[in-house]
Amino acid sequence: MYLFRRKELIMAITGTKQMSKELEKCINDCLDCYKVCVQTASYCLEKGGKHVEAGHIKLLKDCIDACLGSTGFMLRNSDWSGQACSFCADICMKCATDCDSFDDEQMKKCADVCRRCADSCRKMADMAAQRV
Repeated sequence: MYLFRRKELIMAITGTKQMSKELEKCINDCLDCYKVCVQTASYCLEKGGKHVEAGHIKLLKDCIDACLGSTGFMLRNSDWSGQACSFCADICMKCATDCDSFDDEQMKKCADVCRRCADSCRKMADMAAQRV
């Protein structure tokens, strides 16, 4: 079984020899956000109480889907990557704000990762808009 580093895997999927640092960072931030939001949703289900309110769980799931979707658009070098990243940035910021309303370590970690992803996605969306 072969193990690839994330960058090697991304380049294999996109068929590129080289990728911009911004694109690589955004893909990595989206994948990190996806992972942390999945972990946080599971944490919330175990924690119960206000952690399992429908709006909060839906927002975590929306963030999970947006991050995974944006990653796919970027990996395919889609013409729609900019719009996908803009959408992802909006959802990640809402998720960060929501997670910040909780006072525990896992929720703060999720908020921080969501903000980092939102910043990367916003930069990618801005770069895509400048190319048009």
